[in-house]
Amino acid sequence: MNDMLRLAMVQCPCGDDAGGNPERVAAAIHGAAARGADLVLLPELHNGPYFCQTADTEQFALAEPVPGPTTERLGRLAASTSMVIIGSVFERRMAGIYHNTAVVLERSGNLAGCYRKMHIPDDPGYHEKFYFTPGDQGFRPIDTSVGRLGVMVCWDQWFPEAARIMSLAGAELLLYPTAIGYAPEDDEAEQGRQLNSWVTIQRAHAIANGLPVAACNRVGHEAHPGGHTRIEFWGNSFVCGPQGDMLWRADGSNAVTEVVEVDRCRSERVRSLWPFLRDRRVDAYAEVLQRVVDEHDY
Repeated sequence: MNDMLRLAMVQCPCGDDAGGNPERVAAAIHGAAARGADLVLLPELHNGPYFCQTADTEQFALAEPVPGPTTERLGRLAASTSMVIIGSVFERRMAGIYHNTAVVLERSGNLAGCYRKMHIPDDPGYHEKFYFTPGDQGFRPIDTSVGRLGVMVCWDQWFPEAARIMSLAGAELLLYPTAIGYAPEDDEAEQGRQLNSWVTIQRAHAIANGLPVAACNRVGHEAHPGGHTRIEFWGNSFVCGPQGDMLWRADGSNAVTEVVEVDRCRSERVRSLWPFLRDRRVDAYAEVLQRVVDEHDY
């Protein structure tokens, strides 16, 4: 295994032309392969528009099994390009149980593993609790030919506990397929604060755990199904190193496929200089398992 991992980030729109999304993704994957990528990260729910803007039972017809059509299609692409691919699926596990699931396809085309989104948001325009059952696999890395991948999904990226557990379980980098954007009613200052918070929290995960982090977001406007404006996905996909150093960052409006070199050896060096994992007081953190630490608990 080479010291340098060539990670391809595919920031793309997924909204208006749902039927063309698989072709658009396939073209980006082939482009990444031509540039020597080892691993490809796609956005969250890249098969079509972000349907969670409304609570609509008809949208459950979009769900599919894992393995299923999307994993088969991505598997063929992985095998033909000899790359590992991280995709995203609206998974139908059984009648009444659906998940927001990241899937990892090995170079051979086989399904290496999957991760079911653990933290499920419910905000205006993001009615994910209506659709998705929280994952039940825990935070476990997926072993591949390019390393142990700590794959999580979007809202998971706000929770330091998730990143820490993935790191303690041996993940070599943290990867987040993402669908996040601005609400139209927020002014420019508020939009800037939200975007800055999104980038900062994930860079903090990199620093606290001594690992590279990559977040791959959708980009572009997706209208509310009722016809009024709702989400402008803010792009800004990025890769940072284990000290939170920005290795690459996309802009907020354009589709782009970028291949970023990630040094696999830096985490070892960084963790020896900043031994946060060594100095954890695991005997003193019981309260983190409580919902609230009340005064009478002291």
